[in-house]
Amino acid sequence: MAAVPVRYQPDRAMRYLTQICDLGTRMSGSPGMKRQQDDLSAFFKKRGAEVQLQNFVIRHPVDGTDVPMANLIASWYPNRPKRYLLCAHYDTRPFPDSDPKNKQGRFIGANDGGSGVAALMELSHQLNQLPSGVGVDIVLFDGEEFVWQQGRDEYFLGSTFFAEKYALNAPKVPYQAGILLDMVGDRELKIYYEHNSMKYAKSVARDLWRTAESLGVNAFIPRYRHQIDDDHIPLNEIAKIPTVDVIDFDYPRPGFGAPSYWHTEQDVPANCSGESLAAVVWVVHEWLVGQVERVGR
Repeated sequence: MAAVPVRYQPDRAMRYLTQICDLGTRMSGSPGMKRQQDDLSAFFKKRGAEVQLQNFVIRHPVDGTDVPMANLIASWYPNRPKRYLLCAHYDTRPFPDSDPKNKQGRFIGANDGGSGVAALMELSHQLNQLPSGVGVDIVLFDGEEFVWQQGRDEYFLGSTFFAEKYALNAPKVPYQAGILLDMVGDRELKIYYEHNSMKYAKSVARDLWRTAESLGVNAFIPRYRHQIDDDHIPLNEIAKIPTVDVIDFDYPRPGFGAPSYWHTEQDVPANCSGESLAAVVWVVHEWLVGQVERVGR
């Protein structure tokens, strides 16, 4: 893979991921989530963003109590004529329920819940120097997987809430496109076309993967592999924002019988890579810079 330019710093991106994981579990409504919201609000404000929390409440699927949730929205240049949505989920699953040894253990969610956030933190260092005419919202979704019983509990609570609000009251400057970052920290990074992304936002996906190819980032593989329901589904179906899911679902590697860290206690920073995070940031930023050519069309 091509060397990542020095403006994108793997060590810094990895440090952000470690800091997130040091908070422990960031399950929706938990003390760890509240600390993360406070830390990220302060962080993005220092990067020059306007920050707000989009608050809502859900009923706990187990005991029926109210659970406070909040999507975090950090905005750069909200009045520019071409605006883009960059997003990730920042909650973690209640338990590592796919762990072969301890399904009720402690789930840190470094790759699944932390990597997209860390990548967007690293990307934020570039967002005060966007091309004229281009603006960005970073949105971190709560409640992506507040799931205590598979098959009973609902996924994508935060992105669905965000999409419904957007559909009811679209902003004066709507999003041109969206990119969802989920599980982008794998040491053995391989990001394939995702079927739902190609169904709803093929031109965005093609453009993003072409950008990666032009940069020599061969972790983006222009072939189909997985069909994944993720936060991009309500964004596409409800809000009508053409959004691509950038996800390496094979964690750590593809192949029959290969080990999987997904939803296990092995989803920790040691199994992630700052180089992977920085490579994804490079591709997304170059894709954003390329959007200036479309301003005014």
